[in-house]
Amino acid sequence: MKKLKILLLLILPFVLYGQDRLLIPMDHSQTDHLKAYGIAYKVLERGIDVEWLLNYRGGSFLMDDYPEIEQLCELKGVQFERVSPAQQAQIYAEIEENNMNNVLLEKAPKVAVYIPPYAEPWDDAVALALEYAEIPYDRIYDEDILKGKLSEYDWLHLHHEDFTGQYGKFYAAYHNADWYKRQVAVNDEIARKLGFKKVTQLKLAVAKRIKEFVRRGGFLFAMCSAPATLDIALAAEGIDIAGRVYDGDPYDPDANSKLDYSKTLAFTDFKLKLNPLEYEHSDIDVTREAYLRGPNTYFTLFDFSAKFDPVPTILTQNHTSVIKEFLGQDTGFRRSKIKKNVIIMAEVKGTDEVKYLYGNYGKGFFSFLGGHDPEDYQHFVGDPPTDLRLHKNSPGYRLILDNVLFPAAKKQKLKT
Repeated sequence: MKKLKILLLLILPFVLYGQDRLLIPMDHSQTDHLKAYGIAYKVLERGIDVEWLLNYRGGSFLMDDYPEIEQLCELKGVQFERVSPAQQAQIYAEIEENNMNNVLLEKAPKVAVYIPPYAEPWDDAVALALEYAEIPYDRIYDEDILKGKLSEYDWLHLHHEDFTGQYGKFYAAYHNADWYKRQVAVNDEIARKLGFKKVTQLKLAVAKRIKEFVRRGGFLFAMCSAPATLDIALAAEGIDIAGRVYDGDPYDPDANSKLDYSKTLAFTDFKLKLNPLEYEHSDIDVTREAYLRGPNTYFTLFDFSAKFDPVPTILTQNHTSVIKEFLGQDTGFRRSKIKKNVIIMAEVKGTDEVKYLYGNYGKGFFSFLGGHDPEDYQHFVGDPPTDLRLHKNSPGYRLILDNVLFPAAKKQKLKT
């Protein structure tokens, strides 16, 4: 109560002499949740700070009111409200009294997405989200990363990648497909150009640079097969885990006994599926169990303390805590394979599946979300991209965009 009185005394002059501000609500009243993140990003690009009101009406945004921002909201179909100084005082008082927090967003993060220089027969949910929200991003790939370009970015995304150099272990089903042959040819060429004898060696070098990016303060967000294969590559440094069909020589049959889990970001004690014809990398993934549960399955977001755990609170802002399951090459992560210092943010209740997690390494953070496309339960090779105009209020896609804005948060506010 004492804190509340002090807060009201601090706010009183603002109430008497302040100006209206603009609130973008992120609860069920919002007409286009995904475009709303793009509005917040564009406001930051213009040098205007944005307050992210964690757990207030679904994680709403509060900012100074300018005619051009209102016009932009109207143009993009984003719901907004003008709030008077007195209403603002009520909002801050409600935040102080409840499990809420306000985090200042100060700078539009520089965003990169790891995308190969050839067309793939599947979409990238994050690229779709960024393009729909109109948040700019750069495409980068192996050569860019090994030349040190990651230092130019705050945020990096990885999606349907295979950092073990086994091309997603698609050999058995697709080795005669044109897209698979093109993938192999391009990666072989890049490896030779950069001085590597094998693609497996190239991908390990890239994985280590990505880990270093996090250590130096970058934010890494990964989905689908990227989280597990990144950690597998790191743990298997110096060990041949790829079959002859991938790198021209046999795998080490003792590979599982040689893995070094101290080198990984999130996972530990996993075992590899060394059969090159088996469409699975390790026992981290729970896709088989998830598939048997079927499409009428949901995962649940954990409820964190907004004042004491701002990072996972930011990463789980949503207008619902229960979200429909979606599959991927890696659908979710087996609980027993997750390191103890990693924070679990979502799970399929009553199962071994962890859907969403985050952790820190060095000065940076990483966040992993299982599954391929939040609005396509089972996305097959060759399926058309999801049309986000049909999913403007997707809670699954909101988790992606929570991650995009995270690096904009004022660092002091994130210390726990």
